[in-house]
Amino acid sequence: MTRWVLHVDMDQFLAAIEMQRRPELVGLPVVVGGRGDPTERAVVSTASYEARAFGIRSGMPLRTAAKRCPDAVFLPVDFPAYERVSAEVMGTLRGLPDAAVQVLGWDEAFVGLDTEDPAAAAAAIQRAVLGATGLHCSIGIGDTTVRAKNATDLGKPRGTFQLTRENWLAVMGGRPVRDLWGIGSRLSQRMAGLSIITVADLAAVDEAALVAEFGPRTGPYLLGLGRGAGPDRVDETPWVARAHGHERTFQEDLATPEQVRGALDELAGAVAGDLRAEARPCMRVHLKVRFAPFFTVNRVRKLPEPTFDPATIADTAEALYRALDDDRAVRLLGVRGEMVPPEGGYP
Repeated sequence: MTRWVLHVDMDQFLAAIEMQRRPELVGLPVVVGGRGDPTERAVVSTASYEARAFGIRSGMPLRTAAKRCPDAVFLPVDFPAYERVSAEVMGTLRGLPDAAVQVLGWDEAFVGLDTEDPAAAAAAIQRAVLGATGLHCSIGIGDTTVRAKNATDLGKPRGTFQLTRENWLAVMGGRPVRDLWGIGSRLSQRMAGLSIITVADLAAVDEAALVAEFGPRTGPYLLGLGRGAGPDRVDETPWVARAHGHERTFQEDLATPEQVRGALDELAGAVAGDLRAEARPCMRVHLKVRFAPFFTVNRVRKLPEPTFDPATIADTAEALYRALDDDRAVRLLGVRGEMVPPEGGYP
């Protein structure tokens, strides 16, 4: 039997759940994000395929989405509902005979299977997920996790696609490196400086050039992505959180240090609660500040002693903010507490 990696990805997950709850929305451009008010500062969490036809994408400001499609239906995020459905999806995958499941998020997972007919196995998974949740998924089939993940988008929606060593360059070679899982706009821009534009360019580049530009670890990793290389086994090791964080985009910019401190107190309190639930104290405080109109800074500081104390976390975050010595109005604040490792270290 051959071991295959299948990447299961729910189609327009949040929007699909909302349309299931409100069938009258089927076929309409639906945008889920924030409190569902496009006049507020918030971003798109998921857009239906009808909305995506207008160029609406996840992470886009709701105001921009409303400009692109004024007739779209905007809905608030309902985390508890999505988490319940996610649990049903992952429970269905874990119930597959002899399957290894690696959860990547609430709407996607790798599934490792021994089979001589991966396409039939993928179709069976789609039927099982549909039967359990009433929702559709797309599945990428690969001989590595990298190829399976990249194959998924080629099968959307409701379909499957297979990428292996044999057809990787034939299918992916002419595509821009930005299409690869794990390569964002900044990396692709840096690669362009090395005349690496397509996946085929990346697959053929001299490793030394990548090492010189990106370092001894990232360089070989990027070359592997270009060739579709990666683990050929699904890692079932339970995920262990390294940090917990909260952030908030303010409907009105914070204009004074006192307003910033008040917001940091609230965020630090929420972070401390999460850390207590984990029973692992904070050893580093991370601060994220987005100044108006849209300039973002991240800073981090190690604490003298690990703590659960929200005041200490807030004090440290405030010290990081003051060290920026920037009096511009604040649009967003985020506080993250990096925890001490669990006993025995991370898996």
